[in-house]
Amino acid sequence: MSDLAVNPESLERARAVADAVLYEGYLLYPYRADARKNQTRWQFGVLGPPGAAERFAGEESHLSAQCLVRCGAHGQVGVSLRFLQLQRREVEDFREGRFVSVPEMTVGEHKYLAWDEAVAHDVDLGDLALRSPHALIAEVSGAEDIEMLTDNGAVAGRVRRTHWPLRAEVSVHATGDGDLLTVNVAVRNTSATTGSSDPKTDAIRSSLLGAHMILTTSEAEFVSLLEPGERTEDPREAAEEVRAANSCVHHRCFPVLAGLPGERHVVLISPIILYDYPEIAGESRGPMFDATEIDEILTLRVMAMTEDEKAMARATDPLAAEIIDRADQTTADSLGALHGTIRNADHVPVFTESGEDKPWWDPAVDSCVDPETDTVTIRGVAVGKGSLVRVHPSRSADAQDLFFKDQVARVTMVHTDVDGGTHIGVVLVDDPAADLHDWFGRYLYFAPSELEPLSADGTSPRKESAS
Repeated sequence: MSDLAVNPESLERARAVADAVLYEGYLLYPYRADARKNQTRWQFGVLGPPGAAERFAGEESHLSAQCLVRCGAHGQVGVSLRFLQLQRREVEDFREGRFVSVPEMTVGEHKYLAWDEAVAHDVDLGDLALRSPHALIAEVSGAEDIEMLTDNGAVAGRVRRTHWPLRAEVSVHATGDGDLLTVNVAVRNTSATTGSSDPKTDAIRSSLLGAHMILTTSEAEFVSLLEPGERTEDPREAAEEVRAANSCVHHRCFPVLAGLPGERHVVLISPIILYDYPEIAGESRGPMFDATEIDEILTLRVMAMTEDEKAMARATDPLAAEIIDRADQTTADSLGALHGTIRNADHVPVFTESGEDKPWWDPAVDSCVDPETDTVTIRGVAVGKGSLVRVHPSRSADAQDLFFKDQVARVTMVHTDVDGGTHIGVVLVDDPAADLHDWFGRYLYFAPSELEPLSADGTSPRKESAS
C-alpha cells in the first residue's frame, strides 16, 4: 500500500473493515464442509473471468466506481486492489503404491477434508498522479503445494493444494476542471480459464473473490458521496459537490470514506453497502464471516455444537478452527460483552435535583418515568396501560402494521424516548395469542397520532360526547 503519509491509525482502521469485507460470507455457520449452504460460496465481490456471466457459469468480470477528490495541481492517489484467490485442497490416500483422491481421510488424530480454501492478496498498484490516466495490470501466479501425511513414519497420504493464475486490468483516471475531480476507477478480470470440464468450477477458479479497492491520499481530500457539501462553508462549493456526487456512477460497488471519523484521506470501494467511516465493533472477538450475523448468537450456536461437529468444522478450514477455538474459550464475561452496549450514553445525561450529572439509562436515576403507569393524552383522553384504542396505522407504517387497520387493541405501556418521542405498546384484543404476547413482552408499537381512544365498552368517547 502507498505510504503517502496517511495517518497509520486511520489506515489500520480502514484495513480492518476491508478485511471484514474480504472474508464476508467466506464460510457460514455451522462452518462445516458438509453443510449445504457451504456448497455454494463466495457471495460478495466476485469478478468472474471473461464470458463467464454470459455462459451463466459465473459472475460479471468487472466493477467500476467514481469518487470525488479535492486536490491541487500535483495530487496523487495510492491504489490497492485486494481479493481472494481460490485454492483447491485435495486429499489423496496412499493405496497399493499410488495416491488415490478421496473426499476425506483421518491420519492419527487429524481429519483432512477436500475443500476450497482461499489465498488473500493485496496488490499495491503504486502512487498515481490524479491528473493523468493510468492503465495497470495486477497479476498473481498459480502454484501447487504438496503436504505429505505420515502415520508412525510411514506415508499415509498427502494433501495437494492448487491455485491458478489470475490477471486483472485496472484503470484510473480523473476528470474535471478546477480542484474538484471525479476519480474513475475500474477493475476487469482478464484471467484465462483453467480447462476444467465443469464450466462453473472453471469460472470460480479464475475469479477474483471479495474484490474491493482502497484509495489513499495525503495531498488531497476525498469528498463524501453520502454527505457532499458538509465540509465547506462556501455555498457554491457545497452545491458543486452535491451536483458532482449526484452524477457519480457505480457498478457492483460503492465508495465510502474510511478510517478515523473526520479524516478524508482513505476511501474504501466496497462490494457491500456501507456508511462513511465503517468500523469493527470493539466487542467483537474475531471474524465470524457469516454475512452480518450477530456474534453473540453465533458464539452460542458454536458452543452448542457436538464435539464431532466441531471436529468437522476444524478440519474444514483453519479459519473455521479459529472460530471454534474462540467459542470454546468463551467465558461468562466475554459472552456478556457481546450481549449489547450503550454507545455515547454520556451525551444524554439526566440532571438530578442536586445538579449531579448521571447517565440517562440508569432506571434508578429517573424514576419519574415509568412505562407501566405513564399516560399520554390523545384527542383529550388520557391513555395508559389497560386503555382500549383503535389502530389507524399511518401511510408510512410498515406492511405488517397496515394489516391491523381499524383493529381494537389494549395498551400495555407508554414509552418516552430520550428525544421526547412517545411510543405506545399494544396487543390486539382479537388476537388469540394476545395473552402470550403480553406475557413475553412482544408488543406492537404505534405513535399517539395512530391511535383512537375508546371507552371500556369499545366505543369512541368522542362519538358519545357528540351525541
